[in-house]
Amino acid sequence: MQVPNNPFEPRHFEDVRKPLDQASTMPPWVYTSDKFFQREVDRIFMKVWNFMGHVDQVPNPGDYVALEFVGVPFIICRNDNGDLCAYANSCRHRGSKVAIGSGNVKEFMCPYHGWCYGLDGRLTATVDMDQTTGFYKQDYGLIPINIDTWGGFIFVNFDPDCESLADYLGDLPTNLASHKLTDMANVRTVEWELNHNWKLFVENAKESYHIAIVHRETINQVAPVKSADYSVSDAAGQYCTTFANHDGSMALLKDDLGFPPIETLKGRYRHGTYAPMIYPMTYLACTIDTAWFLQLFPIGPNKTKLVHGACFPRDRTVRPDFEELAANYYKRWDRTILEDIEAGDHQQVGIASPFARPGRFCFREPLVHQIDNWILNRVLD
Repeated sequence: MQVPNNPFEPRHFEDVRKPLDQASTMPPWVYTSDKFFQREVDRIFMKVWNFMGHVDQVPNPGDYVALEFVGVPFIICRNDNGDLCAYANSCRHRGSKVAIGSGNVKEFMCPYHGWCYGLDGRLTATVDMDQTTGFYKQDYGLIPINIDTWGGFIFVNFDPDCESLADYLGDLPTNLASHKLTDMANVRTVEWELNHNWKLFVENAKESYHIAIVHRETINQVAPVKSADYSVSDAAGQYCTTFANHDGSMALLKDDLGFPPIETLKGRYRHGTYAPMIYPMTYLACTIDTAWFLQLFPIGPNKTKLVHGACFPRDRTVRPDFEELAANYYKRWDRTILEDIEAGDHQQVGIASPFARPGRFCFREPLVHQIDNWILNRVLD
């Protein structure tokens, strides 16, 4: 299906805008078009709060990690006071990156001409700049980027005029209060390469229609669709969510041993899994004994990096049997992620066909429809 000359005209999406039972799925080219992807970067990723990992990745003063997100290189670090900071990873002299990888430093030194920056972003030292008229170090610090945390998770926003993270999340922190996310440790992160568009992975994560087929031997054995329901819950913030009612932990394969339930859980959270998708693409799953996140780095219209993070209550991590039991969770996550990646990669190939056309939604895909319309609200003319 050919990309129209102006892919952002609302008329191309009239059928997507209809109620779920009447709506069509997105035009295939929204998953393959470079032009559509760049509009998502400009109108979404550069404007919203983007999930960037866990505070355990930079626990101490001087710790840093250099990241790149939709073409923007930046640094997350802890300053000398232990505060989290974020800066554009671009030297104020001629633009070189000043940090690579991760580690612990006293300062950042540009590898090109040796300009040095403190952990507070201030330019602290230069070489041979004394003959440059009107040059003052205080005017050339690293450019700061908005950063905030919730539940031990790090978010950044590239828009200097953005709303607060608290306003963006709305009632999500209240809904997950009994999980005590700030008391959890991020014990493992694993990276995966996806040969498909970021939206395909997000849509897949928030529909239960595929579980009986793609996850027939894994998730379907623990929380089958018809009994777990995967019902949509109310959300007063920039997220959508489901709750699956089931026995045991969603994070284990059937009959595998795990940790006891989180003692502070209240109400329905003691008997199932609450799984919000923070727009545009951060998936959290909070079940009775653990939580995990799926973090996406869109690279292009058909390429995405996925980071899976595993979180457990900190008191579980000091148990002598922690590694033995945690391996059961890792086994489940690694297996089901590969199942989802394979499904998404196949979908990308099929959707790129010149014969691909929009389809119709199943009643088990309400959040796919909701996510797609959230995106359209931001990218269309």
